[in-house]
Amino acid sequence: MSSPGARSSGRAGVAETAPALASTPVDDPAPDELLHLEDGWERPPRPPLPIVASTVPILGAGALWLVTGSILALWLAALGPLIAIASIADAARTARRDRRAAEREGARTRAEVMRAVASRHRRERERWWGVHPDVARLVESDVEVWRTHHDRGDTVVVGRGRIPSAVRVTGGRRDPRAGELRRRAAVLEDAPIAVPLDAGIAVIGPPVVSAAVARALVLQACLAHPPGSFSLLASDSDDEVWLERLPHRRVAAGRTLAFRVGGADGADAADIRIVRVGPGEPPPPGCAVVLRVDGPDRAQVDIGGETYEIRPEAVGRAQAASIADDLALRAARSFGDLGGDDRPVLLAELFADAGRSPVADGGLAVTIGRDRAPVSVDLVEDGPHAVVTGMTGSGKSELLVTWVLALCARYSTREVTFLLADFKGGTAFQRLAGLPHVTGVITDLDPGGARRAIESLRAEIRWRESELARTGARDIRDDRAELPRLVVVVDEFAALLADHPELQALFTDLAARGRALGMHLILGTQRTTGVIREGLWANLPLRLSLRVADAADSRAVLGTDDAAGPVSTGTERGTAWLRRSIDAAPRRFRVALARTEDVTAVGRSAQGPTPRRSWLPALPARVDLADLRMPAEGVGTAPLVVGLLDEPDEQRQRPAVLERHAPGVVFLGRSGSGRTTALQTLSAQRADSATWVPADPEAAWDRVAELVRAPLPAPASPGLILIDDVDALVGRYPMDYAGEFLQRLEDLLRGAGGDGAVVALTAQRLTGGVARLVDLAPRRILLATASRADHVALGGDPAGWDARAVPGRGTMDGIALQVATAWDAAVPGPADPPEMWHPRALTGFVTRRSPQARAALRAWEAAGAALIDLDAFDAGVERGSRTGRVVVVGEPDEWQRHWRTLALIRSDHDLVIDASCGPEYRMLTADRDLPPYCLTGRGRAWVRHAAGEPRRVLLPDTPAHA
Repeated sequence: MSSPGARSSGRAGVAETAPALASTPVDDPAPDELLHLEDGWERPPRPPLPIVASTVPILGAGALWLVTGSILALWLAALGPLIAIASIADAARTARRDRRAAEREGARTRAEVMRAVASRHRRERERWWGVHPDVARLVESDVEVWRTHHDRGDTVVVGRGRIPSAVRVTGGRRDPRAGELRRRAAVLEDAPIAVPLDAGIAVIGPPVVSAAVARALVLQACLAHPPGSFSLLASDSDDEVWLERLPHRRVAAGRTLAFRVGGADGADAADIRIVRVGPGEPPPPGCAVVLRVDGPDRAQVDIGGETYEIRPEAVGRAQAASIADDLALRAARSFGDLGGDDRPVLLAELFADAGRSPVADGGLAVTIGRDRAPVSVDLVEDGPHAVVTGMTGSGKSELLVTWVLALCARYSTREVTFLLADFKGGTAFQRLAGLPHVTGVITDLDPGGARRAIESLRAEIRWRESELARTGARDIRDDRAELPRLVVVVDEFAALLADHPELQALFTDLAARGRALGMHLILGTQRTTGVIREGLWANLPLRLSLRVADAADSRAVLGTDDAAGPVSTGTERGTAWLRRSIDAAPRRFRVALARTEDVTAVGRSAQGPTPRRSWLPALPARVDLADLRMPAEGVGTAPLVVGLLDEPDEQRQRPAVLERHAPGVVFLGRSGSGRTTALQTLSAQRADSATWVPADPEAAWDRVAELVRAPLPAPASPGLILIDDVDALVGRYPMDYAGEFLQRLEDLLRGAGGDGAVVALTAQRLTGGVARLVDLAPRRILLATASRADHVALGGDPAGWDARAVPGRGTMDGIALQVATAWDAAVPGPADPPEMWHPRALTGFVTRRSPQARAALRAWEAAGAALIDLDAFDAGVERGSRTGRVVVVGEPDEWQRHWRTLALIRSDHDLVIDASCGPEYRMLTADRDLPPYCLTGRGRAWVRHAAGEPRRVLLPDTPAHA
């Protein structure tokens, strides 16, 4: 069939047949007879002027006048022109009548032809779809599946579009509407667009839509060609597991159809190629047909450089799985004796054969496949633990799914429950997650959750031991032990150990003690050599293997080389070998296929109560302090709650509290990790005694100095000192101030704890003296960090770093923690500015000539103070003439020269030193102690009087917020 769609150039009509498209003629696609349109009305030639008829009355009138001499006879001459006019009018009237009749006949003919065209197009379209059916028509008409059609050839329908029609319309000359009708008749809409199957098809487009279109092409080929026409090769994709159910995967044939995702890797040697490529990627070699999918109902097919618009067919995953299952069932019924043990086995058939009869002695016997007879395994009698090996694409995951589903179908939740671990992408067990027997599905997509779930098995072991001891039962078989068996199924055990090598000991311990406790392991792995250690291997007597790449792996599991070799063209996938400890040789069988409807049916018919979960839910992203309040042991002695601890190995979550006499706690983490929230949580619990050290360096200096000089009194509840971002705060001080500030904080930490007082710090990094503070705090809580290197630098375990940690998530003593949130926590406000200072009497002012100093002097002078230069004052000029408030102004080196005046003012008067003169402070005051810290360039100064300590003041004309 030649069936191109309309070219994307948009020109009218349908392009001529592209040679690359399939050409498979259909017998008599349309009736032979032509459809004929009536010709349009043709205007008749204009009639000649009736000269003779017009002249005769004129001549007669003249002759009559000559004979009679009557002037009235000449009026007869007027008949000539009247006759001429009447003849012309009559001809026009006749032409109009003929035209109207012709138009009515033409409209009637066109309507009849249009109906005939529509009818013939319908029949023609049905004939084409009968020759080239798509998936929908093949599924709808069961007789068309695997039916040989001599006109069909080896083609596949890529969609529906416009093709040339065999209907032809003739006639209609001089009718402008006939041309459009002829063009419509020549084009067949909504017809199948078929291309040669062996030309190679590349499907390019968005992943979801292109995947659905590619599924339709593969399924169409499998529906049209019976098993044996070709062997199906497919990528090992968890998204397309339905491919494994197709009978074409299990039959050897001369030709191969390769279905690949993401390129043509492995498809070069195939006879037929269907490749799905992502947007923007070039089509792989060997694909002459390129199908570019724009949406569910729009695509372009490119063949030999010509592009045509089509509407593709798409099939969903669930639909594909259902069709694949139907084909597998059809193949099993039609070719039951052809494939031997290689024919597809459906789990539903095994359910029907085995029934749901209970098993004696508390075993877990189920049928998981078929040889010449059903093949059953008993995890209790043949185990208690099992190992399943197989290379990628061998069907290992399908075997595990079948085994779990068979156990769920036959036993209630009182008898068996499951913990499923998938470490190959998280999709192998996804369809089993909703079964009542399954207590949880863990994947490698959540490393933290997977680790805590596995570690919860330690607590499960202890819980089962305590339950057996409580009831006096010896083991799980004792009637007094009302415990369901727990089966732990791991897909890709090697990947689990690669991420968490410390769990090897846990699985070894579980394997050793699991039989008595009713805990069983089913471990799936690609190979066992170098993965399963001897202590664990000795307790895995039930062994199954699918195809493995290395003969050594086959011998390790089965004792023979039977399972060694590549997965051939479909026939070996799903073929497994079973060897129990009592077997003299492995037994070969076909693993049963579990369909989606099997999972639904088992879930609907499950019996028993909701099973106990083996681990608690993960820590929430937010924990309210009100839910974690601890009861007080006495008046005001309730312990400080930090958050909620997660102990999966104990199967518990408990409040994280600070010891009563702990002197300090430090919270370490990046910005946004929840450090400030942690301090607010502590503050909310000691609202009457919490003291915040401000973030402002001046206020922080004063507050810490006060705490060191006069510790907190003993109020109703123990004191609490809170310092946020201590590393950033220390970094804002000059070196000498930073050292003094850190020393005072160390003194606070050393003095805390005895009376219940707690110093709580937060920091981002351990730099310099901050590390000493952290060492003095006995409790270190590590929150989220920006990188693994920062996590390790703060003392964390490299394996415990989590790049996706939510605010407040961290560790305390190596245990996962979520910091609590207090809704009523007090937030520290801004620090008060220093007092504005004005001279009261004789005052010395040490300053450098700066705009701020000049502004202060102007303000003092405006307020009535007298300003005297130091040189003039020392020389006695105006000393006696000035009384009241006098300000003696000089720079530091000038004051050093006039040491007598400096000593005079320093001994009995106020000495004001601008903060810009900080380096000369000690020399000018003869004081070894540092004055209160001042921000430079902000109009700060120190006022020192002989009778008191220096204090920080604000110079006039300086903004209060500066």
